[in-house]
Amino acid sequence: MKPKSWPRSGASDKLRSGASDKPRSGAPSQRQLRVAEEIRHALAEILLRTEFDDKDLYGVRLTISEVRMSPDLKHAAIFCTKLGHQDVTPLLPALKRVSPFLRGQLAPKLGLRVTPDLKFLPDQALEEATKINKLLHAPEVARDLQK
Repeated sequence: MKPKSWPRSGASDKLRSGASDKPRSGAPSQRQLRVAEEIRHALAEILLRTEFDDKDLYGVRLTISEVRMSPDLKHAAIFCTKLGHQDVTPLLPALKRVSPFLRGQLAPKLGLRVTPDLKFLPDQALEEATKINKLLHAPEVARDLQK
């Protein structure tokens, strides 16, 4: 007696054709978002509890507002501001110097196969929001909104 052959589900055909269930819009995956949030929390805790020997970072309090992960989870863009919304740009070279130390501190907390490279960037969201708010309250725009 010949064994019955099961109908194909079509899943293997999808894989062969290169089709994917991932969104093609460039939006981050659920895993990227979850890992980014874990990094944000762990890094905020490390920065809060660690005193750095680097003179540029001594006594500085940073706010980590957002972390964005690359699709392969090997690179993390970390958006930060200095507490009190001061310019963080002068601190970026110092943050780059301590990033290997921070990676070492993050590794056991994350439990990932590869701890991502950390790239610190200034968070421009507050400045952009202020700029948009000023534009919306400009007399010309306010006049148009009342019509």
